[in-house]
Amino acid sequence: MRIAVPNKGRLHDPAVELLERAGLHIEGGADRKLYADTVDPDVSVLFARAADIPEYVADDAAALGVTGLDQVRESRVDLADLLDLDFGRCRLVLAAPEDGPVDSVDALANGTVATEFPNIAEDYFADKPVSPEIVEVSGATELTPHVEIADAIIDITSTGTTLRMNRLVVVDEVLESSVHLFADPNVADDPKVRQVATALESVLAADGKRYLMMNVPRDRLPDAEDVIPGMGGPTVMDIDNGGGEKVAVHVVVDEREVFETITRLKDAGASDILVTEIERLVE
Repeated sequence: MRIAVPNKGRLHDPAVELLERAGLHIEGGADRKLYADTVDPDVSVLFARAADIPEYVADDAAALGVTGLDQVRESRVDLADLLDLDFGRCRLVLAAPEDGPVDSVDALANGTVATEFPNIAEDYFADKPVSPEIVEVSGATELTPHVEIADAIIDITSTGTTLRMNRLVVVDEVLESSVHLFADPNVADDPKVRQVATALESVLAADGKRYLMMNVPRDRLPDAEDVIPGMGGPTVMDIDNGGGEKVAVHVVVDEREVFETITRLKDAGASDILVTEIERLVE
């Protein structure tokens, strides 16, 4: 089974890192290759342009694809959306010159919109009361209103800095996008596909979580349980050779709550508190 992954750009490194953390170590590294094996003999990786990955999956060149939601929407191929991988977040926005006449969608009734995403633009305006001319460009979209090629643009923004530098303001939001795990709908329920999806999901579930282990006097256990903000309650175990006076308590908590939780646990009688990172968490 092949997984198509971005071959370069801002999506490449996070995608490869996620596969590695999920246990799908890429043999021989991921630099300057078209494909590579993984430690799982049944799984290989295909490196391709992010914009081409939807077609690779739709044409059965790969069973799974890691790419942006915007790329799939632009390609208009029918894929199964298995998982939001929570990186590469951005927005596609409708923007226009800050001192120009376009301050709403309605102002584009007889206008022109430049974009690298003509299909997304067409789908967006299909639900609007106006139908401007859509001009496809291959780059430097932000310049087109200033050289009178277009009245507005639809383009990607992450922080808005590029828009501000080019004296453009957001008129409307077109699409929120991030990198997802997509599958060929015909194999979306294949056991190996589900195994890979579960492995990636377990890495995402572990982000921002910490594992706490401690010893607590048995008679203070209710006090400690009141403190712990864990997932579904703590695991409590007897301690060998502990005389029955103490129990071992294990719990998963949010990283943001660790500092305060430890202080309150100490006040509740806990000792020997150990905090560790979690690599994967299958819920």
